[in-house]
Amino acid sequence: MSIDVIHHENMVYENLLPRNVDVWLPQQYTQHANQHFPVLYMHDGQNLFDPKLSYSGVTWGVAEAVTRLSQAGEILPCIVVGIWNTPNRFGDYLPTHPFDTPLGEKIKKRASRRPGFNQVQYVADQYLAFIVKKLKPMIDGSYRTLPEYEHTAVMGSSMGGLISLYAITEYPEVFGGAGCVSTHWPVVDRVILPYLEEKLPDPATHRIYFDRGTRKLDARYNKGQNKVDKLMAARGYQPDVNWMTRVYKGHEHHERYWQERITVPLTFLFGK
Repeated sequence: MSIDVIHHENMVYENLLPRNVDVWLPQQYTQHANQHFPVLYMHDGQNLFDPKLSYSGVTWGVAEAVTRLSQAGEILPCIVVGIWNTPNRFGDYLPTHPFDTPLGEKIKKRASRRPGFNQVQYVADQYLAFIVKKLKPMIDGSYRTLPEYEHTAVMGSSMGGLISLYAITEYPEVFGGAGCVSTHWPVVDRVILPYLEEKLPDPATHRIYFDRGTRKLDARYNKGQNKVDKLMAARGYQPDVNWMTRVYKGHEHHERYWQERITVPLTFLFGK
């Protein structure tokens, strides 16, 4: 399957490094000229469509998965917007407001002493503002989208899982669904629960997907995910209705495994 994307070069926004954005349109987009489509915004855009660009040489296979699932009638075909990362990836994707406490400030100060971290710019709020205030209006104005929150989802892995969760909590009026794949819980271990207790969106109107593997780095996610799962249940989220957590035995922290299971969050977020 040939993957053709529309490439938007060096998009800029205040206090952010320039970044590329790729837009993939499902086959139904050209087949049905009057149809409008839901949109999935994904982080680490280099890793989505082209193996030559992907960090690991393996893509998520998201275009192929959307094609298969939509042709089989299992999901609504969706537009996929791949937002490339930058050298400031950690600072772009680390949620800001969970650290707006004395404990959070202490954790960030201690982390800044580690080699390489003193150069990080913590700009997750600006990154989300770029998506919501610049990128999404451009996408909605240029393509036939269904712009409402119930047709708009966000997804990523590792730190991308964290920023996807942050997006739906900070902008529940924009994003109706979030896919948080192999979410990197250790970096927010002591600050994320109080934040989520206050900010989780209404389960009656939103869907959130989590998963993790069991090997290597993903093996570290069990404790954090279990805590979040308990909170999700306490806040009224119902398993496999508006919240899903999956554990994939033997899976590691790698695109080839995210490719293996991409159909699950796609079906959960865009299933008919």
